[in-house]
Amino acid sequence: MYSRRLITGFIAALALGLAPSAVLAADTIAIAQFGPHPQLDAVVKAFKAELAAEGYSEGDKITFVESQANFDASLIPQMVTKLEGSSPKLMLTITTPVSQGAKQLLAGSNIPVIFAAVTDPVSAKLVPAWDKADKMMTGASDLQDIDAVLTFTRKLFPDAKRLAIPYNPGEDNDLAAVKLVKENAPKHGFEVVELGIDNTTDIPIRIASLSGKADVMYLPASNLLQPAAPAVAAAAQTIKLPIVNASQDVAEKGLVPPSFEVDYSKVGTNAGKLAGAFLGGKAISDLPPVKPAYEDHHALINEKVMTDLGFSIPADLKDCNCFAK
Repeated sequence: MYSRRLITGFIAALALGLAPSAVLAADTIAIAQFGPHPQLDAVVKAFKAELAAEGYSEGDKITFVESQANFDASLIPQMVTKLEGSSPKLMLTITTPVSQGAKQLLAGSNIPVIFAAVTDPVSAKLVPAWDKADKMMTGASDLQDIDAVLTFTRKLFPDAKRLAIPYNPGEDNDLAAVKLVKENAPKHGFEVVELGIDNTTDIPIRIASLSGKADVMYLPASNLLQPAAPAVAAAAQTIKLPIVNASQDVAEKGLVPPSFEVDYSKVGTNAGKLAGAFLGGKAISDLPPVKPAYEDHHALINEKVMTDLGFSIPADLKDCNCFAK
């Protein structure tokens, strides 16, 4: 017979709209995701795979309870509160807005948090320093090696002088990316052209304003702009402005000439390693945040789009084994 506690937990889970399995496993891990996106989905998949590799398989020692906010920041409190109700041993929060919301909402709850796909957790006030975790929060950053991005951009577009970077002024991730681009651009011979966009409906007119003012664009891993990458790409194509995108999927689809991205599976793996260490007995405060190494990036070039925009592939990249098929 089921215990009174298990039956009570089962009823509570149904009331929260959670899967009944959430009360059957020894430990529940909650996953709060900003919304569906190939990069963010890859984080979740790799996170689960790493935990399984470390002996924490779903349905055995742990179970997962997941929720998404459909990229609507106003729904983050509701999502986090619902997941908190499942009494998780640990919560994975994906993206900066979700992680910031969880830190505020879970203060005093004793629920440890591991973030993922956060560009600059220090600027976002999630951890005190790159080499130091917060008492109840640490995680895996998706901070690109901007020096490597600009090295690749220079190789692919050797004549470019002005580099445009669109960003959301209201998101810490985007501001961190702009800062890094501005710090690294001079040594690669780029003048930076900043373009603030805080509403996706403004994308066509804002991108059009770059006509004659930029030679190439770097589109960072922005929670506002990456989901709207097709609109950004369409607007840029009308003014023949090539984009180096932080996400591979749009290069694969033929929307932008190249991409140079962090492998988000690696971000998920890094987060999974932190979670495994915590489940193995280590304190969150003893697990510093992790950022991708140089080799955790990869390039993809869509030669057809390059040609359509009037660009050729430089000789030193013809054998890069990085072309879209």
